Amino acid sequence: MSDDQTQSIEAASKNPKNLGEMENADAVGTVGRSDCGDMLRMWVKFKEEDGRKVIDRATFQTFGCQTAIAVASVATEMIRGKTASEALSMSGEELSSALGPLPPMKIHCAQLVEDALRSALDPASSIAEASIPALGQTSQTGPTLADQITPKSGKVKITLLPKAPTP
Repeated sequence: MSDDQTQSIEAASKNPKNLGEMENADAVGTVGRSDCGDMLRMWVKFKEEDGRKVIDRATFQTFGCQTAIAVASVATEMIRGKTASEALSMSGEELSSALGPLPPMKIHCAQLVEDALRSALDPASSIAEASIPALGQTSQTGPTLADQITPKSGKVKITLLPKAPTP
């Protein structure tokens, strides 16, 4: 990864745009990756513009690495003003393009963001958990990511991992 790209990812993750839950979102999508443990939830709000229903605002919340945060941040900016179908046609590579080409071990971060967007905007998708209501109707924001991993009852068992050897 080049120094410029590292700096772009670092800057976007240190000062992410559109971070946090959105009340009265029109669509919400959540995805997780078992291979890396990352989870991402995306909220989308639409508006009517020139007779078209376009994305007015998108926000995200993630348990993910620095690259996942950076990609989600730039993607939520990139999809503003697009219709749902225009946003859905964007690949993870396009959604992360402002950061430059991602190294192979970080491509899954862009895919995570693409999948969260698809989950929110494409009710026919196999990963979709939310559908797009008609303008004027709102969906509930749903539980936060922390709510989803917190046990509802009983005791919490904490297992400490062995300390990593020092080089």
